Amino acid sequence: MEPKIKWGIIGPGKIAKKFTSDLLLFEDAEVAAVASRNLKRAEDFATEFKIPHTFGSYEELFKSDKVNIVYIATPHRFHKELTIMAMKNGKHVLCEKPLGVNLNEVQEIVEVAKAEKVFLMEGLWSRFNPSIQKAKELTDSGEIGSISYLHADFSFYALDRGKESRLLNPELASGSLLDIGIYPVFLSYLLLGMPESISAQANFLENGTEAQTSIVFKYQNALSVLYSGLKGESKMEAEISGNLGEIFIHPRWHEANGLTLKIGEEAKEFKIPTKGNGFVYEIQEVHKCLKNNLLKSELWSHQNSLELAQLLNKIRSQIGATFPFES
Repeated sequence: MEPKIKWGIIGPGKIAKKFTSDLLLFEDAEVAAVASRNLKRAEDFATEFKIPHTFGSYEELFKSDKVNIVYIATPHRFHKELTIMAMKNGKHVLCEKPLGVNLNEVQEIVEVAKAEKVFLMEGLWSRFNPSIQKAKELTDSGEIGSISYLHADFSFYALDRGKESRLLNPELASGSLLDIGIYPVFLSYLLLGMPESISAQANFLENGTEAQTSIVFKYQNALSVLYSGLKGESKMEAEISGNLGEIFIHPRWHEANGLTLKIGEEAKEFKIPTKGNGFVYEIQEVHKCLKNNLLKSELWSHQNSLELAQLLNKIRSQIGATFPFES
């Protein structure tokens, strides 16, 4: 019987709870440890998920021999520091998106991963969602012809959250773009590649937090219209249009359970239910890579993370979104 992959959870918040619940669906995984700067939070999390080892600092977990891979689910601001610290202690890393707050951070993280010869992947779960995989398969095979238009949005109301929350506190890399705007940007990049040019506009809160951003990616023969916001709900259905037909990824498209292919007057619905909380497919990819001694995923590679960070950098530059801790 092959040994189990031993996971450590870094930052026991809401996302980590959903992720850990999905980890427990795997017979080849063991959730071996959890760490928080607040030991009580780590202990409560450990009790809930029956995790044997708890740590009151991240470094203690990284230095321990209890885990081979860590899942980092802290606010964006701490991703670079913690990912690098984990890798320098010989741990493989799955880090929640965005991998870094800016391109320089992502470049530094990738360089350390290569130097330390450990597995690293950005936790962009939508890349592994079966409906999005199906949409890519249909577009790659020419089912809707040449793509000319893509629309994707992601928005919800968050202005009632506390000013210290990760969404509204600039010291934690707040705003819609890095938290949820990353998804529409990712979808356009996945299906159409790097755009020729970008135009973007944004509105900001009084404390400098970017509250909503609209983006247009121009390609040689296509346009992508993208939006993210914290000021109200949006439909969150993705539309991909070609000269032969259309694909509609059902709301909320970034975690979809199906899509519709429309050719002329004919519409074919694909029902593709997801397992667990939707992290199952990302975890499967990580386990496959580790078992094959791969240091990066082919489905979402280091280069993909670098190019996504490059796009987000360009958008931030256009709209003037900066954070106090950035030099």
